[in-house]
Amino acid sequence: MPAKVWAASLAASRRRLATDMVGISLSAAGFGVVYGVAAHGVGMSVLEAGSMSLVVFAGGAQFAVLGYIVGGYPWLAIVLLTSFINARHLLYGIVLAPYLADRPRPLRAVMAHVLDDETFALSIAHFRRIGRADLPGYWIAAIGGTFFPWIAATLVGVAVAGSLPDPARLGLDVIFPAAMAGLAVGLVTDTRELIAAVVGGATAVGVSLAFGPPIGIVAGGLVGPLVGMAYGWRGGRR
Repeated sequence: MPAKVWAASLAASRRRLATDMVGISLSAAGFGVVYGVAAHGVGMSVLEAGSMSLVVFAGGAQFAVLGYIVGGYPWLAIVLLTSFINARHLLYGIVLAPYLADRPRPLRAVMAHVLDDETFALSIAHFRRIGRADLPGYWIAAIGGTFFPWIAATLVGVAVAGSLPDPARLGLDVIFPAAMAGLAVGLVTDTRELIAAVVGGATAVGVSLAFGPPIGIVAGGLVGPLVGMAYGWRGGRR
């Protein structure tokens, strides 16, 4: 691809990335406020809740930790259960790995820390549009899309928790499911991916109801892609 054409394609894709990021940032901020309020409810200080968002940076796992703390779970059990919840990030890393194989390992480790559902969806769509990795684009998606909004909103949520009603009464508890559904729809581009999304979602819900969300998330994340790949092989696709 000629340099001028490549530069124009990159610029256009980054503009698309910035546009898509706006809605993601707003949902991350709203969800972060809900987390801050919930963290305050279990006795966390602003420093404790903010540190968890900075170091752990995993919305679903952080909410699970609050429930486990209330339930009196030992710390080892909390670590193991939240590791199951975050196991889906291994799948994200597998998908991104071919684009980043030539990057230094320390850099990839830092990139992995800020990798979440939203960052993956934004960055993989961007990489596919331009046909290669774009580190500035990745940092735009990660830092601007979720990392900064999430941490800032966490601090705000804890600080104003005493003056806010129950988030469920305001409908804020649906922000995370709605955001995840929107991301899933945006990533579906063909029948194979639609089948993977539907099977993965159904498996996750069913297993979660039977055995708990941590196992359900892992089961859905594994079964959905496997069924999608099987469909692709049956149709002659690699």
